[in-house]
Amino acid sequence: MTSRFLLSALTASLLLSGCATNPVTGKREVMLVSKGQELAMGQQSDPAVTAQFGLYPDQKIQAFINDKGKQMGAISHRPDLAYQFRVVDSPVINAFAIPGGYVYFTRGIMAHFNNEAQFAGVLGHEIGHVTARHSAKQQTNAIIGQVGLMGAMIASPRLAQFGEQAMQGMQLLFLKFGRDDESQSDELGVEYSSKIGYDANEMADFFQTLQRQQQQSGAEPIPDFLSTHPNPADRYARVHQLAAQWQQSNGKPKLAVNRDQYLRLIDGITYGEDPRQGFVENNAFYHPELKFQFPVPQGWKHQNSPQQFQMADPAGKALMMLMLAPGATPEEAAQALAKQFSLQVVESRKLTVHGFPAVAFVADQVQQDQQTGQQVAGVRVLSYLIQDGKTMYALIGAAAPADFAGYAPVFTSTMEGFQRLTEANKLNRQPEHVRIRTAKAGQTLAQNLTANGVPAKRHEEMAILNGMQLSDKLGRGLLFKVVGK
Repeated sequence: MTSRFLLSALTASLLLSGCATNPVTGKREVMLVSKGQELAMGQQSDPAVTAQFGLYPDQKIQAFINDKGKQMGAISHRPDLAYQFRVVDSPVINAFAIPGGYVYFTRGIMAHFNNEAQFAGVLGHEIGHVTARHSAKQQTNAIIGQVGLMGAMIASPRLAQFGEQAMQGMQLLFLKFGRDDESQSDELGVEYSSKIGYDANEMADFFQTLQRQQQQSGAEPIPDFLSTHPNPADRYARVHQLAAQWQQSNGKPKLAVNRDQYLRLIDGITYGEDPRQGFVENNAFYHPELKFQFPVPQGWKHQNSPQQFQMADPAGKALMMLMLAPGATPEEAAQALAKQFSLQVVESRKLTVHGFPAVAFVADQVQQDQQTGQQVAGVRVLSYLIQDGKTMYALIGAAAPADFAGYAPVFTSTMEGFQRLTEANKLNRQPEHVRIRTAKAGQTLAQNLTANGVPAKRHEEMAILNGMQLSDKLGRGLLFKVVGK
């Protein structure tokens, strides 16, 4: 049997055995993930998502998303699902869903909505991903792609050598929803938000906020044909059209916007990065709550989350991270870390880092060479386990064995720079919050911002946050947002 015939037989078998009816379209389609598996995927992934971002601690906002989410889930194409809704503690403007009915909004996107109708439209969009089983279809595509890859590996022993990396690349390829899925979810966002009484035109207006935010951040817009998400400008026009069609076909019902109610709800929400969770300044990472600091290599990219702090060499040849480690002593923590990452320790030593007990070790993460069957060092690691009272920190640096010697001094300098944070201006750093203010009659947004102490250099940022232009005249008593400590 040839590899080409084997590939065809495997794919055909999957296609024949894996058909299911899509709850939204009513059409039969290839679906290799059962509803039970879909639910299990969500239940397994949810703890990791919440641990990665942390939940935003505001009960009234969480109650709001739960109430609207349950209401919308009940009128969706899958009312039987036990939907779960979370607001996560991230400044990024984003909302996303995972299989099984788990829907997440960041505090960043909650801060940028200007009324309940905008929120409801995006909520409907994310529930639409769930009801149309886009995550399950995405997983099916990945499975079929891997079957195709297996066929190619049989045909080409050389490709088989890189099979594991290629499969990882295949999974990344299907990481985002396709443009067709996004467009379908926009349609469902209009339908669902309208059915629970909101004006879906506001959902379209929010796409302008996204477009302006992208332009202000300096990010290069992605050409339409390269993007999995439709262009925000195109989505603006299309969603307005969909909203008008829905309203026309349903007798032009009176639909809510609820601007003031929403702005009062988010009054005080944390805006931007929260320095209490750690921040980078002048090539150093500071954590006011945990009271430590260490240097960040010049030019390295970095990303912070409640679970870990990551740093990456711009050339992509090395990375470092800080995370918590289990164990009562540095020695116990080192053993647990080595087991967790399947590391074979090459050398180890005890030391003290700025008064903190520590263990440092060099280790290899061993992989099997698929051609020879022999074990080879895939990655070499330097790790420092540092004890601060009952807390154990793991600082980990990793690079390919051939590059490790060149990066080892950078790793060491960062890890041995770990020390107690004592500077008052760092320890007392506070986040900014959205504050709701009332406009004076006859003044523009720019004039109202100035009257509330917003510096001119932040006026455009505040205009985007409010979904307005700086020249817009605000009526007496109109609520608007400013940002302050």
